[in-house]
Amino acid sequence: MKTVGIGFLLLIATSWTLTAASNANEEAAQDSEPEQAFRVAVARFSHETCTFCPGEEPGIEDWYRHGEPRTGDDTLRLSGYVRGFANKAREYNDIELIGLTSPVGVWGGTSRSWNQEEVFEYFVGNMIAELEEAMPVDGVFLSVHGAMAVRNIERPEAEMARRFREVVGPDVPIVATFDLHGNEDAQFLEYADGSFVTKRFPHYDSYRQGERAARYLRNMMRGEYKPAIAVRRPPILTATVLQWTGQSPLMDVYERARRWEDREPGAYVNVFLGFPWADVPTVGVCVQVMTNDDQGLADRIADDMAKFIWRVREEWAHGEFPQPEEAVRATREAIEAGETPVVLADYWDRPGDATWTLRELIDQDVDRVLYAALSAEPSLDSIWEEDLQPGDAFDMEVGGYTGEQAGAPVRIDGTLIWRGSRWGYERVAAIEHGNGSVIILVPAYQQITTPGTLRFGPIDPDEFDVFVLKTRVHFRRGFDETGYAPTIHIVDAPGDWFGTIRLDALDYQSIDIEDFYPFGDPEPGY
Repeated sequence: MKTVGIGFLLLIATSWTLTAASNANEEAAQDSEPEQAFRVAVARFSHETCTFCPGEEPGIEDWYRHGEPRTGDDTLRLSGYVRGFANKAREYNDIELIGLTSPVGVWGGTSRSWNQEEVFEYFVGNMIAELEEAMPVDGVFLSVHGAMAVRNIERPEAEMARRFREVVGPDVPIVATFDLHGNEDAQFLEYADGSFVTKRFPHYDSYRQGERAARYLRNMMRGEYKPAIAVRRPPILTATVLQWTGQSPLMDVYERARRWEDREPGAYVNVFLGFPWADVPTVGVCVQVMTNDDQGLADRIADDMAKFIWRVREEWAHGEFPQPEEAVRATREAIEAGETPVVLADYWDRPGDATWTLRELIDQDVDRVLYAALSAEPSLDSIWEEDLQPGDAFDMEVGGYTGEQAGAPVRIDGTLIWRGSRWGYERVAAIEHGNGSVIILVPAYQQITTPGTLRFGPIDPDEFDVFVLKTRVHFRRGFDETGYAPTIHIVDAPGDWFGTIRLDALDYQSIDIEDFYPFGDPEPGY
């Protein structure tokens, strides 16, 4: 056995001591208060607006029905984007967050039409007033959607950034998070310094994009990042049901963006797929790239992404889905084969009151159906006015409120088994009918994303063979990508109504749809 020298042991001991001291000093530095924190204003104003949807244009009062706007620390918990940003910012221990008063959301969500101009002026005006009182600030973080539509304001998110820029001046960085369904172009980044867009639909990564925005903003405030920006807009317009990132080629598009980011330090690559039910001039696909003071690299990445998206456009801009009669017939076959549960997704039904699939299920004698959920505020009014309680008989027509596209009302003769508050609504009801079927009534459009959200009162989702959902892609989070439902049918509409993939049936005023693939033969320009 060799003998270890005393000098060597002393060297090791000294090294351990210095390393421990260094780690202790680093931990102490992280735990101690910084001499001067960066002050960052945080605000959220987000809506995916369906301008083709029927009904009254929401006003200020519609933005209060889900509750009072949040302010201060409550603002910092408003969404996954904001929570991701705030939690990452706090980890640095040198950022002070100032939550500006921000609305929770609009009643009816993505089924609501144009926002009135007074809505924008009211909420953004209040934010700007609070920002002016809080000045000076070192940075601004905005949580927006990208597909908000406001009367008389063509680009609401860009206008919001412009107004913040007027207050903070030219040198204070402004960054924002977006939904990948945003309708954006270069204008937002003329007033702001960075955008962070979800790369997955369903949006598993909203929290992560908030974290990335915090890291980016801090680097800018520290003078370590100077953005060079490139924007490209491939002329493609698609329905959101075609935008699932869990399959190629969109899976490949976003993987390509991630590879650029991994390969080029300081590169951030965003791809908006667009939201076609907002009749705005910026509708459609957009690529935004930021690099650290390297315009050539930003342009090269943006060009590559735009060209790649254009090359694979045919593989994700088309789709064919069964009509209700065919989809229900296939559902019966799946039940007989034991391939249950089955999901029937009424992808096109944005108001949530269409009855075509419901009628087919009843006509074809399909049992053990959980219909989640049908927009039926008039029926809920009756339940509460008559003070029906669980166990009472229910015999009413439901659905079919928004005209021809919704189909005819369907009479449900059954029993009220549950009533109460759910999903942010004060009034929700569940009706048992037929042979083991349940229909859930909600006051406004409700998108169900996971079976767990249907486990309440006497309802156990595991007891049903069929789920009818008003959803396009988000349901895949809990019903498909977890393996819960082995059979899935995306159900089409028996007409060329808003919400379907047949966008050329819509009366666009802001664009000529033939300027977009697959409805015309446009030149990409690069």
